[in-house]
Order: sequence, then C-alpha cells, then structure tokens
Amino acid sequence: MFNLSIVIPCYNESKSLPRLMLACSNACKGRNDIQFIFVNNGSNDDTQIVLDQLLSQENYAFGKSIKVPINKGYGFGILQGLAAAEGKILSWTHADLQTDPKDVVLAYELYKKELDSNHCIIKGERKGRKLFDNIFTGGMSLISSLLLNQKLWDINAQPKIFHRDFMNYLTKAPYDFSLDLYLLYVASRMKISIHSFPVFFSNREFGEAKGGGTLRGKFKLVKRTISYIMVLRRDIIKGNR
Repeated sequence: MFNLSIVIPCYNESKSLPRLMLACSNACKGRNDIQFIFVNNGSNDDTQIVLDQLLSQENYAFGKSIKVPINKGYGFGILQGLAAAEGKILSWTHADLQTDPKDVVLAYELYKKELDSNHCIIKGERKGRKLFDNIFTGGMSLISSLLLNQKLWDINAQPKIFHRDFMNYLTKAPYDFSLDLYLLYVASRMKISIHSFPVFFSNREFGEAKGGGTLRGKFKLVKRTISYIMVLRRDIIKGNR
C-alpha cells in the first residue's frame, strides 16, 4: 500500500498535463510511496490521449489514470479517484498548476503523525493572490462560518489531505465544487482538527478556470455554495449529522 495517494481531477487539461506530470515527478522524486491518480473527468479535448502518452513513460510510473466518461461535476471526479486510491493517506489538488503538487508532499510530511492517527485534516491556505480574490474568499468564509456556526476559512484552497478512514464519514458527499466545503464541515462537526498549510498561488497558464476564476464564475460559486449551505443547515436542524 502507498503511504500517500494524490487525486488530481482533469477536465480539458490537455495543455497543462505535460508540465503537471513533470511537477508531480519532481514532487515525489526519490520516493516510491506516493501515488498520483489523474482523473479524466469527462473531458472533451485530448486529455485522455495526453494522459495515455505520458503515463506510458517509465519515469511516470508513479501515476495512473481513471476515466469518467461523462462529467458529473468536480466532486464526482474526485470521488472516483479516491475510490481507486491505494494510499493510507488520501488527498486531492487541482490540475491547473496554480498550486504545486509538492505542497501536498510537504504538508503530508509536516503533519504525518497526526494524519496517521486520523486526528486531523490538512487544507491549503492560498498566499500571493490578488486583493479582490482575498476579499471574495474572506466574504465567503464569513458567510459559511456564520450560517454553519463553524470556523471555516479559504474553503476551496488546495490541497486537502486526510486519513482514508475518514472516507467512511463522507456518506453524503456532493458531486460539485461543494465537496471542499462538505469535507471541512464534516471534520468540524466531528471535532477533528483542521490545519492550514500555506501554499503560493500562481496564475493559470493553460485552459479555463472551472470554479470561481472569473467574475461570472464567482457569482455562480456563491449562489451554489449558499444553496448547499442551506442544505447542511437543514440537516443540522434535523440532527442527521
């Protein structure tokens, strides 16, 4: 069994993949206990072709690909990757190279003892972002914290890292971008510590942002997130979680 499995959902990321694969190789250089799972999340570009070409190379033996025929959402792709992961510790991060895959490995090493005991969740905290993005993140964090009565910050930052046993509690995981919120929400409700790990956030070079990268995307993300928060609030009232 691998010590760490890192799931990376890829939706129309064919141009990013060569650099991403190299970054993953650098992140696990000299180690054989790290597994990367690249999920072709229903892409309609050459993502699968590029993945097959790259993963056929001997120096990328650390990775394997999972194909989701039809895109059912960001969260669905991640969940498919997690289901195929072999590591004791699981994680996910983005394919857009706005954060470096080595951040996952660094955070894992820093908190390995707590992760092994299933006493914590690790999440990224983005640094080096534009002022407007920080204001947006602060606003969404405040809204989420107030409505759910839990302290939540930079919810959609990557990576997310946790013990595989924690998957047993993710029984109602959503299939969209709310998966990040759901993970932190469940951890907080279970009194599992959430540690933030600083990650430098850079610009996307290829493809289009899938979440809140544009003003329109941010508006849709706010609307979707608040709608999902109300679902969680109803469950709190019913005592289902």
